[in-house]
Amino acid sequence: MAIDVIRDWHGLPDSQRGAAAAVGAFDGVHRGHRAVIASAQDAARRLDAPLAVVSFDPHPRRWFQPDAAPFRLMTAGQMARALETLGVERLYLLAFDAQMAAMTDEVFAREVLSEGLGIRHAAVGFDFTFGKGRSGSPEALDRYGRDLGFTVSVTDRVDDPDGLKLSSSAVREALHAGDMARAATVLGRPFSIEGEVVHGEKRGRTIGVPTANIRLGEAMRPAYGVYATRTRLADGRIVDGVANLGIRPMFEIAEPLLEVWLLDFDGDLYGQTVETELVALLRGEMKFDGLPALKAQIERDAAAARAVLAK
Repeated sequence: MAIDVIRDWHGLPDSQRGAAAAVGAFDGVHRGHRAVIASAQDAARRLDAPLAVVSFDPHPRRWFQPDAAPFRLMTAGQMARALETLGVERLYLLAFDAQMAAMTDEVFAREVLSEGLGIRHAAVGFDFTFGKGRSGSPEALDRYGRDLGFTVSVTDRVDDPDGLKLSSSAVREALHAGDMARAATVLGRPFSIEGEVVHGEKRGRTIGVPTANIRLGEAMRPAYGVYATRTRLADGRIVDGVANLGIRPMFEIAEPLLEVWLLDFDGDLYGQTVETELVALLRGEMKFDGLPALKAQIERDAAAARAVLAK
């Protein structure tokens, strides 16, 4: 059964209330997040309640830092799919607006979690904060829960056995460095960018390298360069590819773009939403003397991508 995405907390019917819920931003749904969700799942089984996640859109950081560089690790659609694979039945994707930003921790616990969503259990991470001024803590939530009739579990920090911190910030650091293997270790899967295929300058077609062009939107910008990729099309097919992510020094553009050459593929993808995994960084962006030099390098990149993806 598909996950139920609910974007409000006011006046919900009983059929959308009463869950055991993991509460937090969960950007990336990485391995640390999954430990919190597993705690909520244990409570859901114990209480015979639906398993839910309570998150926010936009991310609270975007509300408080409207001019911050793009930092999101996933779209709402990607989050829903990732949670669905974990057995989550409901995603409460609540608007983080002026009303939400102004709530004290006690008001959030009472009006949103208890009265609005009717949660029976809240699972949070050790560093969870909530309410105006981030004044609420896991201990405060536990205290409110006892008064309001829901239980609370707190998940300790989880690290990789090799000592790698499992956090969204650790993913972003790895992506900035172009270390896709480290990012994938924290996430538990390759980092991917989802977006609509848009029309570009079609210059690639002139050298036999047609690309699917995807704007990055709110997605954080990994290291600029050429990547070995796998792209999931709207029909579910997975296609290997090689992509340039960045501003193309040879034909510079103002806004960075993901340009994916889908290998051994022929079709019209304009207007479709696709999801591209950045499996490995092959090289940084480069300038070339002309189109023949560029085409020769792209052919070498494609061969390198095939070799990486074959592993």
